[in-house]
Amino acid sequence: MQHRPNLLEALRSVEYLKSEKRELSRHEYLLTPGVVENNIYFIEEGALRLFYVSRNAEHDIRFGYSGNIITSLGSFLTGKSSEYYIQAIRKTIVYQVPKTAFFHFVHSDLQSMKEYGELMEQLALQQLERELDLLTDSPSERYQRVLERSPQLFQEIPLKYIASYLRMTPETLSRLRNR
Repeated sequence: MQHRPNLLEALRSVEYLKSEKRELSRHEYLLTPGVVENNIYFIEEGALRLFYVSRNAEHDIRFGYSGNIITSLGSFLTGKSSEYYIQAIRKTIVYQVPKTAFFHFVHSDLQSMKEYGELMEQLALQQLERELDLLTDSPSERYQRVLERSPQLFQEIPLKYIASYLRMTPETLSRLRNR
């Protein structure tokens, strides 16, 4: 009897989800605003950032690196145009999974539905943490919250993007890290 993969295993499986392995060069875009996101991506290696641009300023919202999944979730779930960019921070390999194949797999058995529910719970909790980060006035407290929650982030993502994510200048972040 053949092993049925769990949801994360299936995301990088050509056999189960008809995923397409894509290699992105540094700064290459996976998604740009105005496009409907019809894929979810499993990151094999490298790093991506999801960001928004307002008045020519970039605002990093989310990061993904090896072993993570990333998509413009609102667009993926609603079928409306995305407002975000997804860009490779460095050379990155992703498995691109079409939305139809993803949901076909998710709805194929109870275990997959359960894993999908757990994934959505994790994303909701991450979003709540992010909202608290944004409501925290002190740059030092924002830095400390993210460092405690995601220490690997500081190993994977360049400081200029983390500074944007934390709503501070790279210089402020550098001072905080040196304390």
